[in-house]
Amino acid sequence: MRTPKSKSNDHISSELTEAMPLKECLAKTRVSENEKCEGGRDVLDHCSIVGEVARELLLRTPSFLRSALFPEGSELVAAIHDIGKVSPTFQEKIYRGTDDYVPNSLASLSHINPALEKNWGYHAGVSMATAHALKIGWQIPQIIGQHHGYSPELNGLVAEDKVFGGTLWQERRVELVQNIKMATGLEFPVIKNPLQAKAVAGLTTVADWIGSGPDFDNPDVAWQPLIKGAVDAAGFVTPTIVKGLGFNNIFGFKPRGIQELLIENAKMPGTYILEAPMGIGKTEAALYAAYSIIAAGQATGFYFALPTQLTSNKIHDRVNDFLKKILTSECPHRRALLLHGNAWLKEIEMGEDGGAGGSWFSVGKRGILAPFAVGTIDQALMAVMNVKHGFVRAFGLAGKVVILDEVHSYDAYTGTILDQLVETLRALQCTVIILSATLTKERREKLLTQAVSNDSYPLLTVKRSDDDSPIETTTTVPGKIVVSIQSFSTPDTALEEALTRAEGGQQVLWIENTVAEAQRTFSILAARADGLGIECGLLHSRFLKTDREGHEEYWVTRYGKGNSELRRQNGRILVGTQVLEQSLDIDADFLVTKICPTDMLLQRIGRLWRNSETVRPSGSLCEVWILKPEYVNALEHPEKEFGLTAKVYSPYVLLRTLEVWSGITELVIPDQIRDLIEATYQEKDDENPLLLKQKEILRRKREVLERLALGGISAGSRTLPESKASTRYSEQESVEVLLLQSVRIDRERGGTTVRLLDGSDIFLPLQSRPKGRMAQRLLAAALAQQTLHVADYLAPEASPMKSLEWLKGYFYLGDSSYDESLLRVAIVGQDGELKSLNGQDASTSYRLSYSPRLGYCSKKK
Repeated sequence: MRTPKSKSNDHISSELTEAMPLKECLAKTRVSENEKCEGGRDVLDHCSIVGEVARELLLRTPSFLRSALFPEGSELVAAIHDIGKVSPTFQEKIYRGTDDYVPNSLASLSHINPALEKNWGYHAGVSMATAHALKIGWQIPQIIGQHHGYSPELNGLVAEDKVFGGTLWQERRVELVQNIKMATGLEFPVIKNPLQAKAVAGLTTVADWIGSGPDFDNPDVAWQPLIKGAVDAAGFVTPTIVKGLGFNNIFGFKPRGIQELLIENAKMPGTYILEAPMGIGKTEAALYAAYSIIAAGQATGFYFALPTQLTSNKIHDRVNDFLKKILTSECPHRRALLLHGNAWLKEIEMGEDGGAGGSWFSVGKRGILAPFAVGTIDQALMAVMNVKHGFVRAFGLAGKVVILDEVHSYDAYTGTILDQLVETLRALQCTVIILSATLTKERREKLLTQAVSNDSYPLLTVKRSDDDSPIETTTTVPGKIVVSIQSFSTPDTALEEALTRAEGGQQVLWIENTVAEAQRTFSILAARADGLGIECGLLHSRFLKTDREGHEEYWVTRYGKGNSELRRQNGRILVGTQVLEQSLDIDADFLVTKICPTDMLLQRIGRLWRNSETVRPSGSLCEVWILKPEYVNALEHPEKEFGLTAKVYSPYVLLRTLEVWSGITELVIPDQIRDLIEATYQEKDDENPLLLKQKEILRRKREVLERLALGGISAGSRTLPESKASTRYSEQESVEVLLLQSVRIDRERGGTTVRLLDGSDIFLPLQSRPKGRMAQRLLAAALAQQTLHVADYLAPEASPMKSLEWLKGYFYLGDSSYDESLLRVAIVGQDGELKSLNGQDASTSYRLSYSPRLGYCSKKK
């Protein structure tokens, strides 16, 4: 339906008698050698470039992926993505961005107000309306409409409406489409299902990013010879793999029985669930299985998804050592592939949103497009959610081996939409390898969407793509660990015990559930340990990336495998949060932990006496002390008794955990793992009414989260910003915070000098005066090391966008029109206190501070 004439139409002359010729319709501007902003590629050129980039990407895509996900003519969809730029509002806007242009001076743009574009989603909205008028199905208009991440809201507007230029401009857009079709010789594809739509949408957006890169800036240079090089530079080069390597060739030791079980079975695409105790070598088994499938040409790469939002550099190191063995010396991008994600940012030119200053210039996001990457499961989960660029994530994962590390039964209770992800990955022609120490039978059935029968432990469950039913196989694990367990309702006794054990030379691990509690416990222990020869450390998610890397390297070296000399130097206490329970290979002599769900509790206990060859101080006991409230008190007042832990984990699951662990004084691993997990999560009919109340709260919370799991491109629901996408029970909207010592505008040099917390200075040229894309990426990557993420309510208050103009080109500042969380910037004073850029307190509600020792701290005013 057409909408009634609105006020916005009044800004466009009813006497529109001409539309600009196509050759004058600009798609891009560029900065010339004499630093003037002038017209760049026209729309026909840019659309043709993007279409050819898409064609080149498809040529590099294996046939098994192309046939399943990309119907013939998919590149034509990418080619028409920007047809909406042939519109009066966009053309007036882009011409105003060039030097020497007088607003509304072109006859066909007189009286045009470019600010109106926001009413229909900018030029992408015009693209979508035009595609609807072409009657090429409903998916293609949706795809090109949301190529910038969001689906435009047209509110009833159609292609020939006056706000889009009326009939004359629509005819010009149709002319553009006809020219593209004639040049390519293609017809529009028949998109058969939402998954194909998602894949084609990802192809379109990535091709647009590459086609908007610096190689194509100059309109006087022929673009056709540049296509292959631009796609190469974006990292889309098939890696060359050393064939025929055995497990021992790669890892330097023979596989254990449980590793052999996965290796022998995982030789073709499918879903593989490996359940085995902590520290048994599941990571190596999964990596070797991925190598076998990639070397056989049945996958294009792998994505290693970690359970926390904080990826560990140590898992990067392990994966890089693996890649060194399997990649040939002549493999393209070998150096970038072997370095941490930050180096991938520096060396790979993705263009537009994937370039410096774009919303995808981040290790976590860009990694999903790399052939091999370590990232978080949250990035993978967003591939099945209706969030900004969810379809780009689906495109990046398609055809890969996706390893989901340390999946827990708790995930089913927290709305992480993992089942939807696994189902979508299978349809995206992925091989899925799920690693867990702690799954229930019910969780396995939901992940596989089929019944299973075996309760053995350890266990491998296999569902190959062409099998009718899962295959379940078990083996034995040599050796058992007996862990003594004590419980306390207050931390006082545990504090004394930790100090006593450390004084005796033991390596103590203390795990809290929140950063604030970890900081508080560390401060107490560090003060008490002063003068006792005990070393204290702190690891959590709220350190600047550069500080966290240093802390992690230092402490993992001391608590890790094969460092007996360092261990003997003195006793230590390492305090931290969930980052210590997963991904880090650390081996403690004594463990103190806050109560948490059984899955995570077992995971934490798995850091205790991890390596049998470790020499421990005399008198050491394999023991864990659990800090937990009394069950009766917690049942009556869960929020009070669990404290901050109730904001991280569901009180219902915590209460079930207290029930199961009540009276346990000794734990035998792996014998009791399965029973404890099943007992925690099995359905109960005779629950206490107070417990049922907490169960109902959890059910409602889960329903809210699962409503976000919209499979495919939705024509009816609003696309969420990534920061609003809750993928877990405890997640609150988080924002990125940049911390600096000082900021000084340098008008003479044409830029800004920022001082980092280590005292070094970086000069940031104005965005309009870049000194080459590589230099820009290097500066952006260096600044990214000075960031951290915190919950919105604990972050410095947002600065006006104008006050952050100097960061454009180096950071994505967020788009307030789509309710995106904006980048926060704060100055760290000599006393560690955070101030705003204008010298005021960074927050009106909290006293914020930062130190390399404690990290980011917040205290209610």
